[in-house]
This record gives sequence, C-alpha cells and structure tokens, in this order.
Amino acid sequence: MSGNIKKLLLIPIFIAFTYGFTAAAVYAEDADTELFTLEKSVKQAIEKNWGVKTKEQAIEEAQYGKKKARADLLPRFSTTYSYRREGEVNEFEVGPGVTVPIGTENNYQWQGTITQPLFTGFALTSAYELAKLGIDLSNMELDIEKLDIALKAKDAYFNILKADKAVLVAQSAVESLQEHLNVAQNFYKVGMIPVNDLLKAEVELANSEQNLIKAQNGAKLARASFNIVLSRPINAPVEVVDKQDYAVEPIDFDRFYDQAIKKRPEISAVDINDQQVDQQIRIAKSKYYPEVSLTYNYTKSGDTPSVSGSSALLDSSGWQAMANLSWNLWSWGSDHYSIRQKELNKEQLINTKRSIEDGIKLEIKNAVLNLEETEKRIPAAKKAVEQGEENLRVSNERYKAQVTTSTEVLDAQTLLTQARSNYYSALYDHHLAKAALLRAIGEY
Repeated sequence: MSGNIKKLLLIPIFIAFTYGFTAAAVYAEDADTELFTLEKSVKQAIEKNWGVKTKEQAIEEAQYGKKKARADLLPRFSTTYSYRREGEVNEFEVGPGVTVPIGTENNYQWQGTITQPLFTGFALTSAYELAKLGIDLSNMELDIEKLDIALKAKDAYFNILKADKAVLVAQSAVESLQEHLNVAQNFYKVGMIPVNDLLKAEVELANSEQNLIKAQNGAKLARASFNIVLSRPINAPVEVVDKQDYAVEPIDFDRFYDQAIKKRPEISAVDINDQQVDQQIRIAKSKYYPEVSLTYNYTKSGDTPSVSGSSALLDSSGWQAMANLSWNLWSWGSDHYSIRQKELNKEQLINTKRSIEDGIKLEIKNAVLNLEETEKRIPAAKKAVEQGEENLRVSNERYKAQVTTSTEVLDAQTLLTQARSNYYSALYDHHLAKAALLRAIGEY
C-alpha cells in the first residue's frame, strides 16, 4: 500500500480523535482560555446576563412599591409654618376714648397635623395587595428571563460545537484534496493525465480553502455570540466540552403539556395578572363608598418668629381633633366606566391565557417533531459518513490505478464533506431540540 493511501485511510481516525479532544487540547495550550461545560454555561449565563440582572432589579423595585403601599395605611405627620403681616390693625372701643387693638401687625403660626385614614372603601388595602402581587409578577418575569437565557446559552454552546466541526470537516477536505492534487501533479508530470484534470483538482482545492476560511470565521463569531450571552468580553477565548452522545427520548405529548401548564411561568404570570385586576376592580369600586379619617391639629401663634404669643388677645396655642367624612355622590358615571374597563381587562386575560396555552402546545409539538426527526437523521447520517469515506477511498485507489478520472475523486470528496456536515448538524440539532423541549415545559 502506497504512503498516500495510508495517509488517506488515517484521516477518518485522525478526525475522530481530534473531534473528541479538540477543546481539551486548546484549553491546555492556552491558560487564558476558559473551558465550559453545558451546565457551567447555563449557570454563568443566568448569574451574569444583563437581562437577568434587570429582572432582579425589577423585583427590588416591586418590593419598594409594597413598602410604600403599607406606609399609606399608617398615620401621616405634617407641619406648616406661616407668616402674615396686616396692613392695618383694627381697634375695638371698650369705652369713651379707650380702644384696644384686635390682632397684631406681625402674625406667625406653626401647625402640626396627624391624619389617620380609617376607611377608604378598601382602596388602601387593595393597593397593598396589588403591590404584593407586583412582587409575585416580577418573580415570574425573572423565571421567564432565566428560561430564555438558559435556552440562548445552550443554543450558543452547540453553535460553537457546530462551527468547530465545520472547521474540522473543512480542514479534512483541504488535506484530502491536497493529497489528491499531489497525485494529480505527479501523473501530469509523466503525461498520464491531461492538464484539465490537474486544473480541476487545483480549483477544487482553492474552493475548499475558501470554505475553511469561512468556517474559521464562523467559529470566531459563534464564540463572540456565546460571550455576549454570558456577559463576557466579546473577544475572550473560550472552548466548550463536546457532547456527541445522544439518547432516544420517550415521547409523551400529553405528559409534556401537563408539565408545562404546571411549570410555565407565563401561565402563572397570567393568573397573577388576573388577581391584580381583581384588586384594581376593588379600588375602582371604592369610589362608591365614603372616606373616613381622623385629623388632629396642634397650633401655636404669636407676633414673633418663636410663635410664643405676646398679645393679650392672641391665643398662643391650641389643638383640635376632627372626624372627617367625604363622599363623592355623583361623577356622571365615571366610576362605573372605570369598573367596567377593569372587568373587560379581566375578560381579555381569559383569552390571553388560552392563547398562551395554544402557543405552548405548538412549542412542545415543534420540539417533539424535531427530536423525532433528528433521532432518525443521526444513524442515517452516520452511515452516510461511513459510506462516503469508503467511496472516497475506493475512488482514490481507482484514480491511482488510472481507471477513473479526477472528477470521480472530487465528487466523492464533496459527498463525504456533505455527509460529515449532515451528521454533526443532526447530532447537535438533537441536543437543541431537547433544550427547546425543556424550555417548552418550563425547565432548563
């Protein structure tokens, strides 16, 4: 067996070895390169992604809203300080030629007020419950964001693996075509083949080298996308652990759907929205009731800034307590329209929930079909790779024996390259379909 044929037979073995250990080898060579497993990728994406941090801040914001609503139930303290100057002080005649001033030119007053709402038609208590529901809703939105980020992290992870395999497949094609070109050049030198055969080999090699460059750029872009999802510097070096194993998943659409209805935060969010509308309706109905409150005022007056009083006719201090009742008896239907508006919102939520449930069904169906498709594609694609490798080996031997043309070898190489690409596409599409199914049922 010639040296060239031995090299060709070793290519598949070399590729298989390289595919399994590429990430580890690169990681060992570059101390700055961080190696990621799938689990580590998802965990870091959830911990560091800016979208998740924004949702966490929204929860904190909602917690302050709850504290504000609770504070509205407690007494309020206020104070005022005023100065008034009279242009003319009136006098009161107490006897012939005897008058006394009524008031003073300079008037200072300080007042402290305590107000306690007693009944607001359930508006304040409903506002407090609404604020608590706002925290629950923010938590659901955070869960949705985590599920989305986890799916994006998985997608970016497997896109790196796809891109790396595309590079290796392109490198293998370049090496194989270079070997073929070397043989063609030797044949041409001794006049065994026409120049046309040599030119075909040269053109095909040049095209393959361009495909390799594109694949290498694709691998760089896949890493940049991965870094963005994980909130890392865009040019940070990264490698990922390969996942070539796959298992046939038991398919049970009804079970998946039941899990989704229980776990999907989108469903829980709609239920919380429904409860929020109930509280908004209570707030709107509170206008039908009177508002009752207690007010206590303490006042100090005087003709000096210290409001200590100096005039004999000026009462320096005093207090008063009041019970207040206010009732809006007629507003031309404004309160009724407001209630009806909220009730319509509640009816809309029913349709929204049904729409989400239909969307979940479609997501699950799509993921299940993709799983079934890739489970069938993987063994077929793997067999096609084996057949393509054997086809290329036979074509190379036939060419060396000069019983066929260069075209047959080039076609065989093209078929093998496509078969290898199809195999890895099916393999990683299977993992992505599993990731999509987990997202559809509310897991990651």
